[in-house]
Amino acid sequence: MDAQRITFLVGAVVGVPVVLVLYIVVTDWLIRRLPPAQHGRVRPWLWVGPALLLVTGFLIYPGIATAWISLLTNDGKSFVGFANFGHVLADHSVLIAIRNNVLWLVFYTGLVLVFGLILAVMADRVPYEGAIKSLIFMPMAISFVAAGLIWSFMYQYQPNLAGVHQTGTLNAVWVNLLHQQPIAWVIDERVNNFALIFAAVWVWTGFSMVITSAALKGIPPELTEAARVDGATELQVFFRITVPLLAPTLTVIGTTLVIFALKAFDIIYVMTNGLYNTDVMARRMYGEMFTSQNYANSAAIAMLLLLAVVPVLIFNLRRFQFQEAIR
Repeated sequence: MDAQRITFLVGAVVGVPVVLVLYIVVTDWLIRRLPPAQHGRVRPWLWVGPALLLVTGFLIYPGIATAWISLLTNDGKSFVGFANFGHVLADHSVLIAIRNNVLWLVFYTGLVLVFGLILAVMADRVPYEGAIKSLIFMPMAISFVAAGLIWSFMYQYQPNLAGVHQTGTLNAVWVNLLHQQPIAWVIDERVNNFALIFAAVWVWTGFSMVITSAALKGIPPELTEAARVDGATELQVFFRITVPLLAPTLTVIGTTLVIFALKAFDIIYVMTNGLYNTDVMARRMYGEMFTSQNYANSAAIAMLLLLAVVPVLIFNLRRFQFQEAIR
């Protein structure tokens, strides 16, 4: 078995570059055999051809197949139209998942943007900016599964009994320093969704900070200095000059976060598996397919997620078109 894996690895490492080089050589040879007037028309399609095939095979075809499955019965033998969508939307647990996705959209996106902006502005004014940014960005280097495990230990809960010590960091601080009753952060339905959201915020804040900081350095210092000379306070400079100039960058970050919030899965799956009313649409889709083996309902949920993402994609497309038009 190990020999087979080594052979496959060597074949992948060596074979992929060889195939790529052969494709380039053969494609260039074929183009040269065509009339010179056709070179400009044919060459782009031959270069993007492999990418188009991959996109078709791994994105377009699965999307069309999923849409078709969502209109069939679970055994795929009968056409039922939108009945699966009605069944899904009538399920109370799915409505809870939709509610939780809305919570992720609002709080996760908002907190990451706010924390990233504040940290970018603060780090821009210290001499050890690089070290601070590296520490804050470090969670992005780990997987979301690992982040879920880390925060599962952080949120660990022990009943408040005599002689029982809190092993979770948050409850240890909450009980020993603040002298409060321990909280079952992951189980308590009053706080568990926000606890999961904060774990994701911890991971993504560094991403928001780095992108915002890069845009912040692109603001001409003459603008802020002129405002200060005219008597503007730091808060006025921040809200009336810095934030408006950072608005395009914050919009890009925000749309990225919205898409992630809609397809949030890893942290929920690792920490609660959707229990205690923490389920979200992506985890529900996974559960319908691999646990309940209800492929029609799973496909319907996937299409609902796609419909939720489409407005974000349209917004991004129009924004890019607007930016190209004003250049």
